[in-house]
Amino acid sequence: MSLASTRELLDAAVASGGAVAGFNVITLEHAEAIARGAADAGVGAILQLSENAIRFHGGDPRPILAGCRAVAEAASVPLALHLDHIEDAALVDLAIANAREWGLGSIMVDASKLDYAGNLAATADAARRAHDASLWVEAELGEIGGKDGAHAPGVRTDPDEAAEFVAATGVDGLAVAVGSSHAMRERTAGVDTELVARIAAVVPVSLVLHGSSGVADDTIRAAVAAGIRKVNVGTALNIAGTAAVREVLAANPDAVDPRPYTSSARDAMADVVAHFAGLLATPAG
Repeated sequence: MSLASTRELLDAAVASGGAVAGFNVITLEHAEAIARGAADAGVGAILQLSENAIRFHGGDPRPILAGCRAVAEAASVPLALHLDHIEDAALVDLAIANAREWGLGSIMVDASKLDYAGNLAATADAARRAHDASLWVEAELGEIGGKDGAHAPGVRTDPDEAAEFVAATGVDGLAVAVGSSHAMRERTAGVDTELVARIAAVVPVSLVLHGSSGVADDTIRAAVAAGIRKVNVGTALNIAGTAAVREVLAANPDAVDPRPYTSSARDAMADVVAHFAGLLATPAG
């Protein structure tokens, strides 16, 4: 199975009325778990590397991206590579310049901490250049909870403003603030599916739900039915993986070999991936 493009996966989701899951990668074990879980569910998925994860790897995205690409190219289902929540303009430029070499399918240009005019201008410029590099481009409008700065809980995306923003920037996907929050440990977030439907009615690009780890299964299905086409999951993988590590180390307090506990984390994360991917109706192949 060759490395997939994000655009191909999203086009299939739009055609089917389903959604694609984007899973955040921190370590190579995350990437391997995503590939295994997606294969178990029989669907394509997106491997996402955030600016925070890149910073964790010393600020150079190339080594972990190379690992993700190798995992994707060996997978039995289509997997795409995405850079998520990229705020650093220099990193945006680097990704655009090296998109083909790195195997990137998409990038999220996150200028949401700027005011509306600044967000629009920065996103439009980046989107134009990213499209020249054949990248699918995601942006954010409205403030999604669970982060500092502009990401304040309780704020919602305005449909008319979203339509104006998409038309002016030319982006391919829009992350919308509809009730979910990043880094939630309980699946209790309420999603305003009526608002999702209102935005989808006036915005001609794929809508993205961030913070989906905190959203219950039935609510995710309802959000997809209302128009969400990309569902981002990160924290749920880390909760499962960390719990598995704790269990192994508690049972083996003298352990020093990392393979038993990292493999248990990978197995647990793969199960979470299979569960979330299985909620979505984008067939593989």
